[in-house]
Amino acid sequence: MNKTSSYHDALLDSLTDPVEAKHYLNAVLQDYPEGFLKALRNVAKANQMTKVAKDAGIQRESLYRALSDHGNPTLDTLTGVLSALGLKLSVTGIKDADVAASKLRKTA
Repeated sequence: MNKTSSYHDALLDSLTDPVEAKHYLNAVLQDYPEGFLKALRNVAKANQMTKVAKDAGIQRESLYRALSDHGNPTLDTLTGVLSALGLKLSVTGIKDADVAASKLRKTA
């Protein structure tokens, strides 16, 4: 009998790749910003919450609380977690995003 994994397990497995994690988080920010903390939690879980917390300089329990459904992480916590994952925040102009999306649609 072949053993299959759940979608969530497959997602977490793919999110150990920093490039995949970056695209996943950016897609969530663009399509469903309310889900960003949950998406970041998935990336942190994929990369071992204890290790991410240690690398971010926070307690594991604080990481779970910050990335919970009702979490409200500080900017320091957010940037620390992203840094621990090899990622960083970036700001772009709204028009920049519209131009990029327009170019993608034209090439598709």
